[in-house]
Amino acid sequence: MSNQMTKQKWMDGYEVVFGEDVEEKQETEFGKMLSTTTSKNFEEGEVFMGKVVNVGADFVTVDIGYKQEGLVSVKEFQNFDGTLKVKKDDEIEVYLEKLESSMGNLILSKDKAEILKAWDKISEACEKGMPLEGTVISKVKGGLSVDIGVKAFLPGSQIDLRPTRFLDKYIGKTMQFKVIKFNKKRGNIVLSRRAILQEERGKMRNEILTQIQEGMIVKGIVKNITDYGAFIDLGGIDGLLHITDMSWGRVKHPSALLNLGDEIEVKILKFDTDKERVSLGLKQVQPNPWEQAQEKFKPGLRVKGEIVSVKDYGIFVELEDGIEGLIHVSEMSWTGKIKNPAKHYNVGETIEAEVLDVDIENKRISLGVKQLHPNPWDDIIAKYPLGNKVVGKIKSLVEFGIFVDLGEEVDALIHVSDISWTKKNVNLNQEYKEGDDIEAIVLSVDKENQKFCLGIKQLEEDPWKKIEERLPVGTIVEAEVLRVTDFGAFVELETGIEGLIHISELSEDRVEKPSDVVNRGDKVKAMVISVDKDTKKIALSIKSATNIEAQNIASYVKQMPTTTTMADKLKDFKIGGSEE
Repeated sequence: MSNQMTKQKWMDGYEVVFGEDVEEKQETEFGKMLSTTTSKNFEEGEVFMGKVVNVGADFVTVDIGYKQEGLVSVKEFQNFDGTLKVKKDDEIEVYLEKLESSMGNLILSKDKAEILKAWDKISEACEKGMPLEGTVISKVKGGLSVDIGVKAFLPGSQIDLRPTRFLDKYIGKTMQFKVIKFNKKRGNIVLSRRAILQEERGKMRNEILTQIQEGMIVKGIVKNITDYGAFIDLGGIDGLLHITDMSWGRVKHPSALLNLGDEIEVKILKFDTDKERVSLGLKQVQPNPWEQAQEKFKPGLRVKGEIVSVKDYGIFVELEDGIEGLIHVSEMSWTGKIKNPAKHYNVGETIEAEVLDVDIENKRISLGVKQLHPNPWDDIIAKYPLGNKVVGKIKSLVEFGIFVDLGEEVDALIHVSDISWTKKNVNLNQEYKEGDDIEAIVLSVDKENQKFCLGIKQLEEDPWKKIEERLPVGTIVEAEVLRVTDFGAFVELETGIEGLIHISELSEDRVEKPSDVVNRGDKVKAMVISVDKDTKKIALSIKSATNIEAQNIASYVKQMPTTTTMADKLKDFKIGGSEE
């Protein structure tokens, strides 16, 4: 054996201290130490045979033939379970640490004697990288204490491939270790189980890399759990099981399905040989529930399930593991009163619904709740024929009309356009009040579009219906100017019925501004020149009325005797009922 130990490949990454150089000798150091016991030359740092004379609570008393007895800490004789592996009259080897303590006793150590005895074996194991078998006997600061024939220290970082917090589970277990650091003088020995596991893992990794194929089903151990999935130890190589490949159903968090240390069967979905990355699937080793969904969930079937998600547009219901259905907000109520599902449904509740549609290709099942109840629109159609007069209470006033409560599940609407035949801008808040009774006519009941419409103006006949009879084209009327615009003047012909005198019809002369000819409040004579009852528009002309009256005067004057003066001819002629 060479004077200097050589560093082995397995020692990479570890601090290995070989201690003193070991020279080849015909006689081992231990043999030399034992020979000193015959001389009875008691020197500190030597090993002696002794006899146990007493086992106390804190110390074991040992007689090595010196003038006084020595003390060994009772902890050096404890098994992992606290029992002692020594008794009175046992002969043991001890290491002489101190000839005399403050109490006058020898200070001895069984552990250090065993370390010296086992030195050759430990040196060889460290040099050659050979494993040593040992039993974990106790938990100590920073790691574990291991009995390999002598007590050695196993740091927490060297227990497993990953640091572990729960050290108690190792106590009492016999395992293989490598010596990564020792010091003969101090009696320190540091072990590593991690080095053993890394070697084994490396061998397994090489083996599994040559065997692994996409599509294989393999067993693995859950090694780590994250928010997005879990890492599975396949025996030398880790694979990622993504959360989307854990179950055919909804998974809130991987920890809801898996626990650290679980052994599971997974399918290899993808294997990147260059990067040595493995993607795994758990749901792929289980039957796809959608394959039987078409047969199990037919339209019209009543089903029960748990609400797993509530959205603005509806709720998702789990019908079985991996199968969810959606109840859209439009399928929750016949009346459309449910606008916010969160106010009516909660996650975790069990709900009954009816299957409306099954889309296997897109993995969608449409459900409905309203279908479990009678449709109130059927009763409304029968109860409220078109044209019937009804009385209800004003429930609310909105910008576009009035909602009326008739004592049904569905409220009726009086649109602002059905309030008056003639008023264009009705101020609902000034003319109506919530809670007041209101009378109206049924205009329509639309079951498909869920609209129930009433009208107030229909209580009276449409004044535009016979407008052509009352105001035929050519009629000259006297009307009051309501407003003047840039393009003409509006006049009131009847209550609520207006006509327009365009700027071009105000005068025979060219008019730049209508206000130069007429003003609000003026009473003018104009001729009806067009009537459009569909668009509710009447056109008038002042200049046409003026021309007609001028023609009438001329005709009247012609008929008078020639001896009559012009003043006398016009004295009795009336224009529009007034004398001119």
